[in-house]
Amino acid sequence: MPALEALVAAGHSIAAVYTQPDRPAGRGRRLRPSPVKTAALEHGLSVEQPERLGNAEARDRLAGYRPDVMIVAAYGLILPASVLNIPTHGCVNIHASLLPRWRGAAPIQRAVEAGDPETGVCLMEMAAGLDTGPVIAARSTPITPDDNAAQLHDRLADLGAQLLVDCLDGWLHGRQPARPQPSDGVTYAAKINADEAWIDWQRPAPELARRVRAFNAWPVARCAWGDDRLRVWQAVALPAGDAAAPPGTIIAVGSDGIDVQTGEGLLRLQRVQAAGGRAQPVAEFLRGHTVHVGEILH
Repeated sequence: MPALEALVAAGHSIAAVYTQPDRPAGRGRRLRPSPVKTAALEHGLSVEQPERLGNAEARDRLAGYRPDVMIVAAYGLILPASVLNIPTHGCVNIHASLLPRWRGAAPIQRAVEAGDPETGVCLMEMAAGLDTGPVIAARSTPITPDDNAAQLHDRLADLGAQLLVDCLDGWLHGRQPARPQPSDGVTYAAKINADEAWIDWQRPAPELARRVRAFNAWPVARCAWGDDRLRVWQAVALPAGDAAAPPGTIIAVGSDGIDVQTGEGLLRLQRVQAAGGRAQPVAEFLRGHTVHVGEILH
């Protein structure tokens, strides 16, 4: 949505906005429009929501807009070559990594999970391969020890929107040519699987702390706590621990957090959520739940 708002504010003529179909949401499972659709309608823009773009009807409707360029930001559908070729100048993707690092579906989460010191956004000319097109421009931002994927997503969305309006005209008029990606340093950001969110207490605490941050706000790190399930929204690694305690053992419980032995060091759980409850700081969580030292999380 920041990219759309930036284009509108910069005075670009937007022929149409494409977004995913409305999806059921909330307890009533009523159809809910995407934030992009809501913003587009507020600006009086035409909105298209095809289930897919591969059929002739959808392609013909897109071609009818006679676009000069298509701007793509986290659209969520694969664009076939027949669609990429419709705009006069092709399609530009706002990709949330510093290509060629982290091509693929989950660049933000994988960068946090890997402990990268920085990431950024690229404007990339879209090609048939997976994020292999030439790069028009890039802008970087540090990944701080406190950043989770949700926070980083929002920062990168704003950064990408600004980069787009700064560079789009220059690229369209040939003043800022795209450059091929280097062949060295290619990595792939595989799509996040919900099963990855289960905490493996055998792993070192720093790795688990990064995964907690990477999986906030989805699918959220989790573990089994007795017959219940505990979601972990925030955690920090501590160097000390009890090497004699099996991984997953609760070593200490206090208002600062729940300290759990891992394969190397302690993981201090700072914000958690029990099944059917809401995410809470541990100090608040402990007022309504009893957690014992010596319990084992799985």
